[in-house]
Amino acid sequence: MLIRLENVYKIYQMGDTLLNALDDVTLEIDEGEFVAIVGPSGSGKSTLMNILGCLDTPTKGKYFFEGRDVSKLSDNELAAIRNRRIGFIFQNFNLLPKLTALENVELPLTYAGKSSSFRRKKAMELLEAVGLKDRMHHKPKELSGGQQQRVAIARALSADPPIILGDEPTGNLDSKSGREILEILKNLHASGKTVILITHDLNIARQAQRNVHIQDGKIVKDEKVGD
Repeated sequence: MLIRLENVYKIYQMGDTLLNALDDVTLEIDEGEFVAIVGPSGSGKSTLMNILGCLDTPTKGKYFFEGRDVSKLSDNELAAIRNRRIGFIFQNFNLLPKLTALENVELPLTYAGKSSSFRRKKAMELLEAVGLKDRMHHKPKELSGGQQQRVAIARALSADPPIILGDEPTGNLDSKSGREILEILKNLHASGKTVILITHDLNIARQAQRNVHIQDGKIVKDEKVGD
Protein backbone atom coordinates (compact mmCIF):
# COMPACT_ATOMS: atom_id res chain seq x y z
CA MET A 1 0.00 0.00 0.00
CA LEU A 2 1.48 3.31 -1.10
CA ILE A 3 -0.68 5.62 1.02
CA ARG A 4 -2.95 4.94 3.97
CA LEU A 5 -4.73 7.48 6.15
CA GLU A 6 -6.37 6.14 9.30
CA ASN A 7 -8.99 8.28 11.06
CA VAL A 8 -7.16 11.50 10.22
CA TYR A 9 -8.25 14.84 11.65
CA LYS A 10 -6.81 18.28 10.94
CA ILE A 11 -8.13 20.77 13.47
CA TYR A 12 -7.53 24.52 13.38
CA GLN A 13 -8.19 26.98 16.19
CA MET A 14 -10.26 29.91 14.91
CA GLY A 15 -10.59 32.22 17.90
CA ASP A 16 -12.67 30.28 20.42
CA THR A 17 -13.85 27.84 17.75
CA LEU A 18 -12.26 24.57 16.61
CA LEU A 19 -12.55 23.91 12.89
CA ASN A 20 -12.29 20.33 11.61
CA ALA A 21 -10.72 20.88 8.19
CA LEU A 22 -10.41 17.08 7.99
CA ASP A 23 -12.88 15.04 9.99
CA ASP A 24 -12.10 11.34 10.53
CA VAL A 25 -10.69 10.66 7.06
CA THR A 26 -9.65 7.11 6.17
CA LEU A 27 -8.23 6.60 2.68
CA GLU A 28 -6.00 4.17 0.80
CA ILE A 29 -4.22 4.79 -2.50
CA ASP A 30 -2.32 2.00 -4.26
CA GLU A 31 0.80 2.38 -6.33
CA GLY A 32 -0.02 3.15 -9.95
CA GLU A 33 -3.48 4.60 -9.38
CA PHE A 34 -4.84 7.78 -10.99
CA VAL A 35 -7.03 9.38 -8.33
CA ALA A 36 -8.87 12.70 -8.33
CA ILE A 37 -9.81 14.21 -4.99
CA VAL A 38 -12.76 16.41 -5.76
CA GLY A 39 -14.79 18.88 -3.75
CA PRO A 40 -15.95 22.51 -3.66
CA SER A 41 -13.97 25.38 -2.17
CA GLY A 42 -13.65 24.93 1.59
CA SER A 43 -14.33 21.19 1.46
CA GLY A 44 -10.94 20.22 2.89
CA LYS A 45 -9.33 18.97 -0.33
CA SER A 46 -6.36 21.35 -0.12
CA THR A 47 -5.79 20.37 3.52
CA LEU A 48 -5.89 16.73 2.44
CA MET A 49 -3.39 17.47 -0.33
CA ASN A 50 -1.03 19.06 2.21
CA ILE A 51 -1.24 15.94 4.38
CA LEU A 52 -0.74 13.55 1.43
CA GLY A 53 2.21 15.61 0.19
CA CYS A 54 3.91 15.66 3.61
CA LEU A 55 3.59 19.45 3.66
CA ASP A 56 1.61 19.15 6.90
CA THR A 57 0.84 16.48 9.49
CA PRO A 58 -2.47 15.35 11.01
CA THR A 59 -3.73 16.71 14.33
CA LYS A 60 -5.02 13.22 15.11
CA GLY A 61 -4.92 9.89 13.30
CA LYS A 62 -2.16 8.21 11.33
CA TYR A 63 -0.70 8.64 7.86
CA PHE A 64 1.39 5.79 6.46
CA PHE A 65 3.49 6.67 3.41
CA GLU A 66 5.13 3.63 1.81
CA GLY A 67 4.61 1.86 5.13
CA ARG A 68 6.21 4.58 7.29
CA ASP A 69 4.22 6.46 9.91
CA VAL A 70 4.67 10.06 8.77
CA SER A 71 3.74 11.47 12.19
CA LYS A 72 6.94 9.98 13.63
CA LEU A 73 9.27 11.55 11.05
CA SER A 74 11.43 14.63 11.55
CA ASP A 75 11.12 17.75 9.40
CA ASN A 76 14.24 16.68 7.50
CA GLU A 77 12.78 13.23 6.84
CA LEU A 78 9.53 14.78 5.63
CA ALA A 79 11.50 17.09 3.34
CA ALA A 80 13.38 14.10 1.95
CA ILE A 81 10.07 12.41 1.07
CA ARG A 82 8.82 15.57 -0.64
CA ASN A 83 12.03 16.04 -2.60
CA ARG A 84 12.56 12.44 -3.72
CA ARG A 85 9.17 10.72 -3.77
CA ILE A 86 6.62 13.40 -4.75
CA GLY A 87 6.49 15.76 -7.72
CA PHE A 88 4.26 18.77 -7.06
CA ILE A 89 2.33 20.69 -9.72
CA PHE A 90 0.54 23.83 -8.52
CA GLN A 91 -2.25 25.96 -10.00
CA ASN A 92 -0.03 29.06 -10.02
CA PHE A 93 2.98 27.24 -11.54
CA ASN A 94 5.38 28.53 -8.81
CA LEU A 95 8.18 29.17 -11.30
CA LEU A 96 11.00 31.56 -10.42
CA PRO A 97 10.51 34.57 -12.74
CA LYS A 98 14.19 35.45 -13.18
CA LEU A 99 15.17 31.94 -14.27
CA THR A 100 14.69 30.41 -17.72
CA ALA A 101 12.55 27.32 -18.22
CA LEU A 102 15.73 25.24 -18.29
CA GLU A 103 17.02 26.78 -15.06
CA ASN A 104 13.67 26.29 -13.32
CA VAL A 105 13.70 22.58 -14.18
CA GLU A 106 17.34 22.27 -13.10
CA LEU A 107 16.66 23.79 -9.69
CA PRO A 108 15.57 20.64 -7.77
CA LEU A 109 18.57 18.81 -9.21
CA THR A 110 20.81 21.60 -7.94
CA TYR A 111 19.37 21.12 -4.45
CA ALA A 112 19.96 17.38 -4.84
CA GLY A 113 23.66 18.02 -5.48
CA LYS A 114 23.72 16.76 -9.08
CA SER A 115 26.51 17.89 -11.39
CA SER A 116 25.90 20.77 -13.79
CA SER A 117 26.27 18.53 -16.84
CA PHE A 118 23.75 16.01 -15.45
CA ARG A 119 21.31 18.79 -14.52
CA ARG A 120 21.46 20.40 -17.95
CA LYS A 121 21.05 17.12 -19.85
CA LYS A 122 18.15 15.93 -17.66
CA ALA A 123 16.33 19.28 -17.80
CA MET A 124 16.65 19.45 -21.59
CA GLU A 125 15.28 15.92 -21.95
CA LEU A 126 12.30 16.71 -19.71
CA LEU A 127 11.44 19.97 -21.47
CA GLU A 128 11.62 18.21 -24.82
CA ALA A 129 9.32 15.49 -23.44
CA VAL A 130 6.65 18.08 -22.55
CA GLY A 131 6.93 19.78 -25.94
CA LEU A 132 9.08 22.78 -25.02
CA LYS A 133 12.27 22.04 -26.94
CA ASP A 134 12.10 25.50 -28.55
CA ARG A 135 11.26 27.38 -25.33
CA MET A 136 14.01 26.20 -22.99
CA HIS A 137 15.72 29.56 -22.73
CA HIS A 138 12.55 31.62 -22.25
CA LYS A 139 11.62 33.07 -18.88
CA PRO A 140 8.11 32.47 -17.44
CA LYS A 141 6.78 35.88 -18.54
CA GLU A 142 7.69 34.94 -22.12
CA LEU A 143 5.60 31.76 -21.96
CA SER A 144 1.85 31.15 -22.09
CA GLY A 145 0.05 29.71 -19.07
CA GLY A 146 -0.01 26.27 -20.66
CA GLN A 147 3.70 26.45 -21.42
CA GLN A 148 4.47 27.55 -17.85
CA GLN A 149 2.54 24.56 -16.52
CA ARG A 150 4.54 22.28 -18.82
CA VAL A 151 7.72 23.71 -17.31
CA ALA A 152 6.26 23.03 -13.86
CA ILE A 153 5.53 19.43 -14.85
CA ALA A 154 9.06 18.98 -16.18
CA ARG A 155 10.40 20.39 -12.90
CA ALA A 156 8.16 18.02 -10.92
CA LEU A 157 9.62 15.10 -12.88
CA SER A 158 13.26 16.10 -12.48
CA ALA A 159 13.89 13.83 -9.48
CA ASP A 160 11.92 11.00 -11.17
CA PRO A 161 9.42 10.73 -8.29
CA PRO A 162 6.95 7.83 -8.27
CA ILE A 163 4.07 10.14 -7.26
CA ILE A 164 2.75 13.22 -9.07
CA LEU A 165 0.52 15.44 -6.90
CA GLY A 166 -1.36 18.13 -8.81
CA ASP A 167 -3.22 20.92 -7.01
CA GLU A 168 -5.76 22.31 -9.52
CA PRO A 169 -3.08 22.06 -12.24
CA THR A 170 -5.48 23.26 -14.97
CA GLY A 171 -7.16 25.93 -12.82
CA ASN A 172 -5.46 28.93 -14.46
CA LEU A 173 -5.49 27.59 -18.02
CA ASP A 174 -7.80 27.93 -20.99
CA SER A 175 -9.71 24.80 -21.97
CA LYS A 176 -7.29 23.80 -24.77
CA SER A 177 -4.21 24.12 -22.55
CA GLY A 178 -6.06 22.33 -19.75
CA ARG A 179 -6.80 19.37 -22.03
CA GLU A 180 -3.14 19.22 -23.08
CA ILE A 181 -1.96 19.20 -19.46
CA LEU A 182 -4.44 16.43 -18.64
CA GLU A 183 -3.08 14.38 -21.54
CA ILE A 184 0.44 14.76 -20.14
CA LEU A 185 -0.81 13.59 -16.72
CA LYS A 186 -2.56 10.61 -18.32
CA ASN A 187 0.65 9.69 -20.14
CA LEU A 188 2.61 9.94 -16.90
CA HIS A 189 0.11 7.57 -15.29
CA ALA A 190 0.40 5.20 -18.24
CA SER A 191 4.19 5.21 -17.76
CA GLY A 192 3.75 3.93 -14.21
CA LYS A 193 3.45 7.07 -12.08
CA THR A 194 0.88 7.34 -9.32
CA VAL A 195 -1.10 10.50 -10.10
CA ILE A 196 -3.18 12.30 -7.46
CA LEU A 197 -5.17 15.26 -8.75
CA ILE A 198 -6.90 17.84 -6.53
CA THR A 199 -9.77 19.59 -8.32
CA HIS A 200 -13.16 21.23 -7.87
CA ASP A 201 -14.08 20.44 -11.50
CA LEU A 202 -16.06 17.24 -11.99
CA ASN A 203 -15.28 17.18 -15.71
CA ILE A 204 -11.56 17.09 -14.94
CA ALA A 205 -12.05 14.59 -12.12
CA ARG A 206 -13.79 12.20 -14.53
CA GLN A 207 -10.51 11.92 -16.48
CA ALA A 208 -9.06 9.97 -13.56
CA GLN A 209 -9.77 6.30 -12.82
CA ARG A 210 -11.08 6.96 -9.34
CA ASN A 211 -12.85 9.91 -7.71
CA VAL A 212 -12.72 10.59 -3.98
CA HIS A 213 -15.36 13.17 -3.09
CA ILE A 214 -14.75 15.32 -0.02
CA GLN A 215 -17.22 17.67 1.65
CA ASP A 216 -17.02 19.46 5.00
CA GLY A 217 -13.79 17.61 5.75
CA LYS A 218 -15.33 14.16 5.26
CA ILE A 219 -15.03 11.66 2.42
CA VAL A 220 -18.60 11.28 1.20
CA LYS A 221 -18.05 9.07 -1.86
CA ASP A 222 -15.24 6.97 -3.34
CA GLU A 223 -15.98 5.67 -6.84
CA LYS A 224 -14.30 4.10 -9.85
CA VAL A 225 -14.65 6.12 -13.07
CA GLY A 226 -13.02 6.43 -16.48
CA ASP A 227 -12.02 3.55 -18.69
